[in-house]
Order: sequence, then C-alpha cells, then structure tokens
Amino acid sequence: MADQTKFNVLIIGGGTAGITVASSLAKRQGSRKLSIAVVEPQNDHYYQPALTLVGAGAYSLDKTRRQEGKLVPSGVQWINSKATAFDPDNNGITLDSGETLGYDYLVVCPGLCLDWDKIEGAAQSLGSNGVCSNYDPRYTEYSWQCLQNLEPGSKALFTQAPLPFKCPGAPQKMAYLSADYLRKKGIGAECDLHFLTHAPGMFAVPLFAKELVKVAERHKINVHFQHNLVAIDGENRRATFEVVGGENSGSRLDIEFDMLHVTPPQSPPAEIKNSPLANEAGFVDLDQGTMRHTRYGNVFGLGDAGSTPNSKTAAAIRKQSPVVVKNLLKVMDGRSLEDTYDGYASCPLTTAYGKVLMAEFCYGGKVTPTFPLNPAKERWSYWWIKATGLPIFYWHYMLKGREWFLKHNVDFVDPTQ
Repeated sequence: MADQTKFNVLIIGGGTAGITVASSLAKRQGSRKLSIAVVEPQNDHYYQPALTLVGAGAYSLDKTRRQEGKLVPSGVQWINSKATAFDPDNNGITLDSGETLGYDYLVVCPGLCLDWDKIEGAAQSLGSNGVCSNYDPRYTEYSWQCLQNLEPGSKALFTQAPLPFKCPGAPQKMAYLSADYLRKKGIGAECDLHFLTHAPGMFAVPLFAKELVKVAERHKINVHFQHNLVAIDGENRRATFEVVGGENSGSRLDIEFDMLHVTPPQSPPAEIKNSPLANEAGFVDLDQGTMRHTRYGNVFGLGDAGSTPNSKTAAAIRKQSPVVVKNLLKVMDGRSLEDTYDGYASCPLTTAYGKVLMAEFCYGGKVTPTFPLNPAKERWSYWWIKATGLPIFYWHYMLKGREWFLKHNVDFVDPTQ
C-alpha cells in the first residue's frame, strides 16, 4: 500500500524502463526533493536479453533474476500493486486493491503482455511434449532440455509471431544456437530444422537481413516466410500454420515436430489499451522524439508499450530514458523540450556459440553502429559483450541511472546500398 495518495512523479512499471527512469530521476532531481513511486506487481525482475542464452544452455536462469525491491533506488517508493485504470484528465490511477493514487507527472512503461491465448492450445502445451519458449522465464530451461533431447532424425520448429514483439531477433537466435549445438553434437546434418516467420523477410533492416539469410543457409535451416503459428496440438506434437501472403494466402498446413520453440504474439496490457492514454493500436500514444504523450502534457512514456516505431529492445530503453528524464524536468521548470530520441535500438544477433552479429539501427532502419567495425560481420568480441559485458552494464550501470554511453554513428553509410 502507498504511504501517501499523491506523488510528484508516478512511474507505471518496474521493469527495465521503470527502474532506469526512477534511478535517473532520483539522481537528477537536484534540490526538488520529488516524491517518486514505482507501481510494479511483480516481485522478480528478469534480465530478459539473456533468456535466449538460458534456452541454449549458455547462461544460468538464476543470473537473470533479481528481487524487485533491491532494484528500486533509495528515496523512491515501490508500490507492489498493479495499475488497473487510468484517469489522465484528473491525474489519477486506480490500483488492483481499489486504492486510487494521484500524480503531478506520470511515466508509463508497463511492458508488453505475452498473448498465449492467441495461439490455440499454446497455454495448455507449454512446458511439455517438446513445446517451449524463451519468452517466458518459466519455460526457458525447458527449451534447453528439449534441445538436448533431440536425436538424429528429429524435427525442430522455431516460430516468429507478427510484430510488434520484444527483441525481434530472438526467435531466429534460438534457431541458430540450436543448429550450432546439434552440429557440435555431431547430429546436425541428420536433424530437420525449420524457421517459420510471419514476416516476408529475415529482418527489417536490409544490411542485416542479407547476412542472416547466409547464416540460415550455413546452418541448413529451412526458412518459411509469411507463415504464422495459429494452433498447437502438444499431445500429438503437431503445429498448425496459416500462410499470410502469396498465392497460398489463407491456407493452413500442419507440421509435426519433436521440438517447437514458440514466439507468442504480444500487446500492451488491457488496462493501457482500454485507457485514454492509448492510440488506436492500444499503445501509449507518444511523440516519437520527445517521448511525451501526444495529448497529455504531464504524461511521458517509454519502453515496449510505447507507440514509438522503434525495435523493442533494452538498448532502445537505454536511449529513451535520458530523453524522458531530461524532458520531464524541463516540463517541471516550464522550459521547452529539446532532447529527442532518434529511434536507436540494438539487437545482438547470436548466430552461433561464440558469434554475434551486432545489429544497431534507428528510425527508418538506418544502420547506426557504435563501433568502427563492419556492422555486417559476426564477431567473437560481440559474443563477449552479449554474454558478459551487457549484463554487468545492465545491473550496475543502466539500472543505477547512469547515463553516459558511447555514441552511435548516425552518419554511417551502408556500402552495399
């Protein structure tokens, strides 16, 4: 329960975005002595970018988890409840307890929900009969178990749902790591691997899409574009896909499997979709530069539930948070907003154990690498950054509200264009 019913700043969501903003705001508030609260119902906080590594046996699930209460910065109150309704016209929210809270300024970043119910039979099948997913911490270790249980002649399917969803590269990363594991085990050539994606291509940014086609070919993964998973029969190990493009659009096909890695459809929480804060698609309606709400001047947002047209990654939040905090403080002081977010996102694409392709880009799919290296080349050094460097950075730098980062190169010119 809250110690008070109104706060200067109320932050909805205590995930990556919420904790980063809370820590940064607490550091930057100066002499203001703001009352700040984070509304978050979950007791565990996960470093989600490492869940793919957990599913491939290259990382421990325990290392991805921290207690939420230990991450909330000093001076910020944690309200261990869920926001169930928003009344921005009266600067208030309602909690699942029925209690109402007021605010002067609101920061909305609740993340996305995993919509398992949009795939018939998914909720009933997960965690057994070879059906797994790295998108849910409850099933990531089962992914590794399923991969280890594959034998010569096994068929493994890796699905990708319609956008938007968290970390667009994660579905194919599991396919590449699985293929590499089976190769190392000596049975890669005897297993039948398939990547089935709703999208018409491998990746939205052409430079990286061309390289990922080569990676899939190298791993002998059969790629099926415009195939959307719509049903799972776990008991009979059968997956049903709908073709969503081309001459066979609308048709369905059943594929049997020994392992099925599922990427669920994802969307903002219902309380966001049904609120005045949402746009027509159900996302928090934000200006893509200032991160301020398009209709409510004392409301900001960031992260996966925001409407900004960037790739939904932790790296995007890392760049969004300073913009939100600086602009929020400017609004408090009656100053104009100048800080803008350019849509930067980063997706370290694990293409094998020890190999990563570092995809960095901003709005419009413009490639914006941080390092002065060929961004289309897989590197071991990027694997170290992915598996070791970034987790340290996340826990001890980003979530602590520290904001100095290497700049990405906005002037990069793709030599292949």
